[in-house]
Amino acid sequence: GKGSIARPNRTPATEDITMVTERLRITALSLGLSLLTACAGTSHDLARVRELSNMQLPDLLGPVDVELEDDVAALLEAPLDAETAVRIAMLNNRGLRAELRELGIERGMLIDARGVPNPEFEVELQPERNSSVELRVEYAVSELILAPMRAKVARFSLDAARYRAAASVVHLGYEVRAAYVHMQAARQRLALGQRRLDALAASRDAAIALEQAGSINELDAATKVVAYERARVSVASLELELAGARERLQRLLGLHGAATDWELASELAPLPEQAPELADIENGALEVSLELAAHRSELESLAHRTGLERTEGWLPHIAIDYHALVGNPGAPAGDPDGGLRSGAGISLSVPLFNQNRGNTRAAEAAFDGALERHVGMSIELRSNARELGNRLRSTHATARHIAEVVLPAQRRVLDETLLQYNAMQLGVFDLLVAEQALLDVELAELDARADYWTAHAGYQALLAGAHPQLEATTSTTSLDAASSQGQGH
Repeated sequence: GKGSIARPNRTPATEDITMVTERLRITALSLGLSLLTACAGTSHDLARVRELSNMQLPDLLGPVDVELEDDVAALLEAPLDAETAVRIAMLNNRGLRAELRELGIERGMLIDARGVPNPEFEVELQPERNSSVELRVEYAVSELILAPMRAKVARFSLDAARYRAAASVVHLGYEVRAAYVHMQAARQRLALGQRRLDALAASRDAAIALEQAGSINELDAATKVVAYERARVSVASLELELAGARERLQRLLGLHGAATDWELASELAPLPEQAPELADIENGALEVSLELAAHRSELESLAHRTGLERTEGWLPHIAIDYHALVGNPGAPAGDPDGGLRSGAGISLSVPLFNQNRGNTRAAEAAFDGALERHVGMSIELRSNARELGNRLRSTHATARHIAEVVLPAQRRVLDETLLQYNAMQLGVFDLLVAEQALLDVELAELDARADYWTAHAGYQALLAGAHPQLEATTSTTSLDAASSQGQGH
């Protein structure tokens, strides 16, 4: 008949099912806790980057917002010095903020790699077989074995991302300091250019007056007019250079809108008496390099990935299962005394044909390629360190020579020219040429100081773990122009 199916009494098997249900509830609770763990992990990643770079970074990154944070707005209220500009960039540069946020990608992959596989449940209702419920639980043991290996791969990938982010922080600090120096020099260069333009304007006016009086010929007067007009073009170029230097710094600071109305706090700093000591700069750069540290972590990750691929090649897929049913399929239909039956099993796939050789070979090739790049980066870093040391010594010596030898000599030339002009031995044009030559040497001294402070910023970044790429120097070109100006008259 169609009598009701009697519920069996609680047995050890049903207690096992209850235990599984309780564990599922605990797992759901742990998912909520994992969200808090992820937030804590992000904070820990930022703290690690802060420690590696030795720079001030936010404790946490809030929601993405185009508006300035209060800390940045407060820093912009006063004229900017170099260190304040660096602090603003650390807080507000969008490229850096994006890279810091993307640490969450590697963090998420680590969380996923650490996770153990979920059990698979299957429940069937089959009253026609005289069993009210059939339950089957299967678990992939091989995935549980591989989980620690995957976690090691992800852990070293996260370490590499941290080192890269720290290197980006240090490199951004260098870029901001170099851009700040460039803007300081551009502003002072424009002031010198305007002084030179004023001197050439006086020369032009004098030439026009003398030409009208018949004291000089038209060619000499036209030469002075052309020199003035060319200087006007040069000043316009200097104005554009200053605007470009300001916008370059603006981009690094991540400023826009009303926040772009700021001023520099100071002129370019004077030259120090001595250049920094550069003993063993190559090995020092190798020891502190954040980019090399990132490569080492990547090599560790690739080595563990190779081991993981090999293990996956020989490890069979192993799964265990537990199954239970309420009822007795062999009993007559409607029999209420079926009870609960349970059992267990194991399944595995033997790696006879597919041994993951392709993925293993790809992982080995990736490791070998990364190792080649690591060696190449070490060679390049040594060369960059030597070049930077040479640049620092050379720019300091050049700037000091111009300031202590060339500039005083050019001032003496102007003084002697003025004495001879007062004695009516030289004309007004000779005096104006001497003044212009002095301005050119002052410009060369300014460029030499800017080159030194740019190289010094690169030296600081190198000692902090970055690989700065220096631009070409300008002081020699400026001094050659000054020499040509002096010889031309």
